[in-house]
Amino acid sequence: MGEEHVVPRPRGWAPAACAVGLGLIALVLVSLLDPNFIKGACELAALSLSLGALLHSLCLLTEELLFHSQQRYGGSFKRILHACFSKANVVGVFVVFIVLLLGGFTYTPQQGTFVVLTSTFYTLFKTLGLLGPAPVEISEVCETRKMNVAHGLAWSFYLGYLKLVLPELEEQVRKHFSETREMLSSVRLHILLPLSAAATARLEEVDHNVCYHKNLPELQLDRAGIRKRVYKHSIYKITDQNKEDYYCVVEYATPLLTLYQMSQDGFAGFSAWDRRQQVLLFYTTLSHILENSLECRNRYRLILLEDEQAAALPHYLSQELIKTLQQQEHEIPMVLAQELPCPVAEKGPLRAPVYVQHNGLQEEPPSSLPSLMISGPRPLRSIPVENTDYTHD
Repeated sequence: MGEEHVVPRPRGWAPAACAVGLGLIALVLVSLLDPNFIKGACELAALSLSLGALLHSLCLLTEELLFHSQQRYGGSFKRILHACFSKANVVGVFVVFIVLLLGGFTYTPQQGTFVVLTSTFYTLFKTLGLLGPAPVEISEVCETRKMNVAHGLAWSFYLGYLKLVLPELEEQVRKHFSETREMLSSVRLHILLPLSAAATARLEEVDHNVCYHKNLPELQLDRAGIRKRVYKHSIYKITDQNKEDYYCVVEYATPLLTLYQMSQDGFAGFSAWDRRQQVLLFYTTLSHILENSLECRNRYRLILLEDEQAAALPHYLSQELIKTLQQQEHEIPMVLAQELPCPVAEKGPLRAPVYVQHNGLQEEPPSSLPSLMISGPRPLRSIPVENTDYTHD
């Protein structure tokens, strides 16, 4: 799936650029109509809006001081001021008053009445929500300040699960290989993230080409007062159209169940569209966390699943998994060069070099890849010498 067409990018500077452009256009039009009026009009507008913002903050301060001083702020007046007055608001009011003091207050009664009414109506409209933030602004604040449900779920999933099990996953695969001699197509954990957040208990119900095979050996850790808490991973067999089988560790991201159940509960006030946006934000946050985690790097794969394609294609899940596994076959991990020993010349009988894959399992080199054998220097003509290990014909 083309993730660039689904995963939203962070919001940028377009609203600020549009606002600056509109302000410049307004200034040019007013200056063309009456060049002498432009300075006074700008001063009146700036003073009115600054006073309105200040009055609105004072209204907020009244509410917090009278009813929430102890419960929310522990009686700290400084905390209340920080909560009610933003730095931008205070700086803006200060700058406007400095400019006016330098220029002098020479307003007529009509202009003074305009400033008072404008600032008062601004406060009234702001308090009643007529000038309140748009849903886009609320969403941007929640994303930039990490206040969304998805942010908490992603961090909980990482700290409470992935950071514990991913570093031990290769060891669990190695134990499985030593017990059963079964090779997996990939040693990474494949985490499914359907945009609908509907995570079924059995993958066979979604795609018959994905069948449960067996569980990896259990991982036991002491966690939060629980002795030998058990963590499990399931191996699934994925069959393609050519009846070729792939084996890998697959599971859903369990926090998606929380998002799905919230959307099903009317008390949570979580719509299907909100759920989809939270799933995308969960994916973005989790990707960023795992990419910067040394314990989890190169030990996972996040797979986004589009609901419309899943409904249209009966084997959509198996195709996405196989595509991911085939991509991994062409990858060269950064640690592979350090783990592969270089074949060197040895005394005695010649031996084929043994390579160690990135999953830690010893394996003979594939026959399709030629290996370079280095031997010691010899003269151009040599007399055959009897060797007990090899017999020359």
